[in-house]
Amino acid sequence: MSDGAAHAGLLVLQTERLVLRRLTMDDLDDLATLYRDPEVRRYFPDGVRTHEQTREELEWVIDVYYGQYGYGLWATVLKETGAFIGRCGLLPWEIEGRTEVEVAYLLDPAYWGRGLATEAARAIVEHAFATLPVDRLICLLDPENSASRRVATNVGMTLLRDDYVDEYGPSHVYAIDRPGVGGS
Repeated sequence: MSDGAAHAGLLVLQTERLVLRRLTMDDLDDLATLYRDPEVRRYFPDGVRTHEQTREELEWVIDVYYGQYGYGLWATVLKETGAFIGRCGLLPWEIEGRTEVEVAYLLDPAYWGRGLATEAARAIVEHAFATLPVDRLICLLDPENSASRRVATNVGMTLLRDDYVDEYGPSHVYAIDRPGVGGS
């Protein structure tokens, strides 16, 4: 069964080359394969994840993010082949008393360098501003992650803070304001 037929009703958005749909427990093995890859998880403070840790995160996305917020991380599927190539989406954060929404993207290294993360992130930014009552979106980036920084700047984000530190360590915070809204 094609990914589209198997996941009818879960579609969140589409781009020229990608389908972003809600994750399901059927995605566990594909997601776990990505999460155990040290190159994929290189800039994540918690590093690689076991199958069980991935299951717990996937359950959290489905139960908490989708249930409480109506958004979260979404399966990222290449239209051309129907292949699961990553997970991208929106994540809620509480940062210094302010609720922020992060544009998140993670793709299989076999698909890096093709502009797919930028394509996904651009569509996610447009979707978020069209559907959520937020004045800005952010990206939390490891200071060494130049590829993610390029994606953030390619979708119009600029450096907001280079001194943010939380329980996961230091991050650079990039942000984009809703069109028509000034800086915060």
